[in-house]
Amino acid sequence: QVQLTESGGGSAQAGGSLRLSCSVSGAAVSSSSMAWFRQGPGKGREGVAAIVGSYVPTYANALKDRFTISKDNAKNTIHLQMDNLKPEDTAMYYCAASPDIKQGRWRLLLSHEYPYWGQGTQVTVSS
Repeated sequence: QVQLTESGGGSAQAGGSLRLSCSVSGAAVSSSSMAWFRQGPGKGREGVAAIVGSYVPTYANALKDRFTISKDNAKNTIHLQMDNLKPEDTAMYYCAASPDIKQGRWRLLLSHEYPYWGQGTQVTVSS
């Protein structure tokens, strides 16, 4: 059973930073496709960033200059560093996992590619 537990959400002022973490059990992040998604108020779920094996991470175009995804294989954890936060970053952030190494960057930010999800962590950015 794969379980994902997010942490690190909270409130921040515009221009500030937050670092989210996702602890994984039941699968190894080193051999899985891992991603962050978010869902803002009244919006659909959107892909934020993905990290797969030793490949270069994939980012949503609008976020790649402010967000950084990373992983710690030894701790079986992934992180999302969010800098220069904006009010429109307010959302529930979800960690997602698929126990395979996906081929094709175009797939990595599609929610249906991931069978396992965390409960989410709320991020609220005020102006």
